[in-house]
Amino acid sequence: MQFWWVNQNQTFSHEVRGGYLWSPKRKSDGSINPFYESMREVAPGDLIFSFEGTFVRALGIATSYARETPKPPEFGAAGPNWNQIGWRVDVDFTILENHIKPADHIDRLRPYLPQRYSPLQESGRGNQAVYLTWVELPLAEELISLIGFEGRQFRERAEDSAPGYVPKSPSDVESWEDHIRQGIESDTRIPSTERSALVLARRGQGIFKQHVALIEHACRVTKVDRPEHLIASHCKPWRDSSNDERLDGENGLLLTPTIDHLFDRGFISFDNDGTLMVSPVAHQLSLQRMGIPVDRAMNVGKFSSGQRKYLDFHRNFVFLEAQL
Repeated sequence: MQFWWVNQNQTFSHEVRGGYLWSPKRKSDGSINPFYESMREVAPGDLIFSFEGTFVRALGIATSYARETPKPPEFGAAGPNWNQIGWRVDVDFTILENHIKPADHIDRLRPYLPQRYSPLQESGRGNQAVYLTWVELPLAEELISLIGFEGRQFRERAEDSAPGYVPKSPSDVESWEDHIRQGIESDTRIPSTERSALVLARRGQGIFKQHVALIEHACRVTKVDRPEHLIASHCKPWRDSSNDERLDGENGLLLTPTIDHLFDRGFISFDNDGTLMVSPVAHQLSLQRMGIPVDRAMNVGKFSSGQRKYLDFHRNFVFLEAQL
C-alpha cells in the first residue's frame, strides 16, 4: 500500500461526491507534469489524503488503476470534453468528522516534508502547484495520528481492500471512440470510401490491416501467421490518432486477439529494440495462460523507425506502469 496527497481546491466536491480523481495527461503546452504522471502509479488499496481549502477534509481508498476517460462534464461545459482526455482513478472517499488543518501542526509535520514535490509549504499551507503526489510513510503516519481514530480505522480498511480489486469495464473508452466514429461518419468532407476505411480501422480491419500486412507478416508474440486469425492493432490508439495515422501501416502490429487485447489495454508493450514489456499491473497467471512468458525475457524482433515513433506513444500513454 502506498500513500498519496491530492490538492482539490477546485474539484473537491465533484471528485469526492463522484468517487474519483481526474487529471489531464499533460500540461496545456504538451509537457509532462509529474503530478499527472502520479495518477498512473496509484494502485487499488492505496490511501489518499484529500486536501481542500486549508484542511485535510477526506480520506480515500483507490479502487482502480488509472484509465483513460474524457474530462468530467461536471468540471465545466455540459457534456464530456471530448478534446481533453485524461487519467481517472476510482476512489472510495469518506469525509472526515475530524478534519485537520496542517498549518496548526506544522512544527510536528515539517521534519517529514520532502525536499521535492512536497504537498505542503513550510508554513503548512497547501502547495497548489501539486495535484497528486506520493507521501512517504513517516509523514503519512503523522497525518493519520493527527486525524486519530478515523485515520487508523481507514488505514486498516485500505490494507484489507486491495485483494478485492475487480478491473473496471472500458465503457468510458468505448463511448469516447463512438463519439469519434460518429463524427467521421457524418463528415461529408471525407470521401465515403475513406470514411468506411477509417471506421473499419478502429477494429483492426479493412485497408488499415492491408497496410500493416505489407510490413508485418505474423503475430510478434505467438508467431501465428494466418491473416484470418490476426487483428491489426494500433500502436498509437485509433482514438488518439489523426485520420492519416489511423490508416498508416507503420502504426500497427498484426496480433492474435488475446495479444491484441493485452496490447490495447496497456498490459504489454514493446521497447524499441523489440523487448517485450509486461506491466506490473497485469495478472501474471492470466498472462501465462494467454501466451505471454512471465518467467523469462522475450525479444520479438526489430521495428522500423516509423513503428518506433508510434510505439513511443504507446509506452508513454497506454502502457500501465503502476507499481504494486
